[in-house]
Amino acid sequence: MSSTSEELAALGTWREYPRVQQPSWPDEGERASVFDRLRAAPPLVFAGEVDVLRSRLADAARGEAFLLQGGDCAETFADSTADRIRAKIRTILQMAAVLTYGASVPVIKMGRMAGQFAKPRSSDIETRDGLTLPTYRGDAVNGFDFTPEARRPDPQRLWEMYTTSAQSLNLMRAFTSGGFADLREVHSWNQGFVRGPGYDRYEQIAREIDKAVRFMEAIGADFEALQSVEYYASHEALLLDYEEAMSRIDSRTGEIYGCSGHFLWIGERTRQLDGAHVEFMSRLRNPIGVKLGPSSTVDDALRLIDALDPEREPGRITFISRMGAGKIRDVLPGLVEGMRDAGATPAWVTDPMHGNTITSSNGYKTRRFEDILEEVRGFFEVHRALGTVPAGLHMELTGDDVTEVLGGTGHIDEAGLERRYETLVDPRLNHQQSLELAFLVAEMLGQDAR
Repeated sequence: MSSTSEELAALGTWREYPRVQQPSWPDEGERASVFDRLRAAPPLVFAGEVDVLRSRLADAARGEAFLLQGGDCAETFADSTADRIRAKIRTILQMAAVLTYGASVPVIKMGRMAGQFAKPRSSDIETRDGLTLPTYRGDAVNGFDFTPEARRPDPQRLWEMYTTSAQSLNLMRAFTSGGFADLREVHSWNQGFVRGPGYDRYEQIAREIDKAVRFMEAIGADFEALQSVEYYASHEALLLDYEEAMSRIDSRTGEIYGCSGHFLWIGERTRQLDGAHVEFMSRLRNPIGVKLGPSSTVDDALRLIDALDPEREPGRITFISRMGAGKIRDVLPGLVEGMRDAGATPAWVTDPMHGNTITSSNGYKTRRFEDILEEVRGFFEVHRALGTVPAGLHMELTGDDVTEVLGGTGHIDEAGLERRYETLVDPRLNHQQSLELAFLVAEMLGQDAR
C-alpha cells in the first residue's frame, strides 16, 4: 500500500468541520512530527482482511452469522500484556463456542483490542481539591495520575499507541492461528479461570463438542477449519489525527482504508452529521459502526447511511444500539422499522453496557448485570416482533476475574466492588459474567432459529 497521494492528503478535510472530543495538543510541531512518523509506518491491518470482514458482516446483517465483539472499555499500555490479551481472547473464544454450539450459527469474533486506547469524556477538565487539570482521555492522550505532568496531552503517546497495538495484533494473530484457538482445545480454554456456575455449564458444552469432534475424527473429517479462527481488531475511531495518519491506499483498487483496525466505529458523542468524524469516516473503505443512543431518530439514522453508505453496500454499516434496559423496547422498534421501510439493511448490534451505567452508594461507577441482560432480552424481542435480524453483541469485558459489575452468578454486591475494581474508565464484565451472557444470547438465537 502506498501512503503518499493526493487522496490521502484530502483526508485532512475533517479539520474544516466542527470537531468534538479531540485533545488540545500543546505543541503543534510535536504533533506534526508524530503524524509524519505514523504516516510512514507499516499499516497495522491490511485491505484484504478488511474486505473479508465486510463480507462477514453482510452475512450477519442477513442472519447468516452473528457478530461477537468484546474487550476493554479503554485499553492501557501497562495492561497490554500477553497474559491479559490471551485471557480476553480465551473469553471471546469460549463465548463464541457457546453461541456456535447453542445456536448453530457462525460467529464473527472481534476484539475491542489493539487500538481502544482513547475514550470520549463528558468534560474537558477535572477539578479536585481546588486543582483543575485536563480530564483523562485514555493512554493515547495523557496519563491517569492527577498531576499536571501526567494530564498534559502528549502526542508521543500516539506513537506508543501504534507500537502497543502492533504488539497486541501480533499476539492476537499468534494465538488465533498457532493452535491456541483449535476447537479441539476447547477444554483448555477454562484453565486459569476461577471455577463457578458458568465454568461448570461451559464444561458441559465442552464435553459435548469434544464428543462431536471425536465422532468426526472417526469418520475421517477434515479438521483444517477447526485449527484457527478469523479474529478481527476494532476500536472507536476517536482521535482523528491518529486515524488520518494510519490511513493507506490499497494498491489493488486505489481506495483508502483505515489501517489502524479492521472495524472502526463512530461514537454516540461524535456522530454529528455535519461533524469531522462522519466526514472523515465517509472516505474509508472499512466497515463502519455507528452508536445510536435513546435520542436517535429515524431521520438521524437515514442521513448517517446517506453520508456513510450512499451505495447501500451490504456489510458497510453496523448500527450499535445503546439505549438502556428501560428504553430499548420503546426506542429501538421505530428505528428498526424506519430502516426496514426505507430499504436500508444495516447490521443491528446491541451494546447493553453504555446505557446502563450507575454510581454505587460507595462511589463506584458500575452497572447491574440484570440490566445488561434485560437490554439484551429487549433487543431480541424487538427484532423478533418485527421479523428483522439481531446481528450481534458488543460488550465491555475482560478475561480477568474483576469485580466491576454488580450481580451475576458471583453475586457481586456493592461491598464486593472494592475487592478488585481495576478499570480506569467504565466497568467491564468479568469472565464468569461474560459466559453467563453468552448462554442467554445462545438461547435467544436458538429460539429465533427454531
